Amino acid sequence: MHKTRLPLRTWFWAAYLVSTFHPGISAKQLQRQLGLGCHETAWAMLHKLRAAMVAPDREPLKGEVEIDEFFLGGHEDGLKGGRQHGKKALVGAAIEVRGRGSGRLRLQMLANSQARTLEAFAKATTARGAIVHTDGLFSYGGLPKLGYVHRPRKVASVAADEQLLPRVHRAISNLKAWMHGTHRGVSDEHLPVYLDEFVFRHNRRGTPMASFQTLLGLGLAHRPVTYRAIIDRAA
Repeated sequence: MHKTRLPLRTWFWAAYLVSTFHPGISAKQLQRQLGLGCHETAWAMLHKLRAAMVAPDREPLKGEVEIDEFFLGGHEDGLKGGRQHGKKALVGAAIEVRGRGSGRLRLQMLANSQARTLEAFAKATTARGAIVHTDGLFSYGGLPKLGYVHRPRKVASVAADEQLLPRVHRAISNLKAWMHGTHRGVSDEHLPVYLDEFVFRHNRRGTPMASFQTLLGLGLAHRPVTYRAIIDRAA
């Protein structure tokens, strides 16, 4: 809201809609809801609010954690093999195991699926000493040396009625449905803030009204994000 020309009441309404509207809200929907004359204004507001959705001092995931990587994007012809992704974005996902349910989630864009990249993602999201469940990808083999209890699972060892990594795969499926249903398409330059928004929603899915207060509080912990900074991401 730094140096904003919009009334604070409008900003509070925007924060309320973004944090409490279950499927999320697109820039066009926000423009209609707030009666804004310019689509770019609604788009910039959403980006500024998304930039405030990550707590600077958030704690790493603990206990048991499922970690996987996946491609985000539409169908592309001519690709061969499960790890060829063309123009698709590679994203890492880590989620806490809470009984049969899921705890906190973390998402992050990845440069590749090499060991160094996946190990860095684990260190950035998960506390050492945690039990980490992954698939059988060789790149995860160094996790024990980093202080994790690594429990890889292979498809051949999973029963027919059981999923390999059920919690993280459920979160990935929900993310893809949310991206397609609410936002249609997102460029790689701006994808990180959309991932942050989905994480914010997932981690507070049981307390939507508290999410509004949390978003306003987190906004105070971040430096202002200018429109130029948002545009420069796509430059």
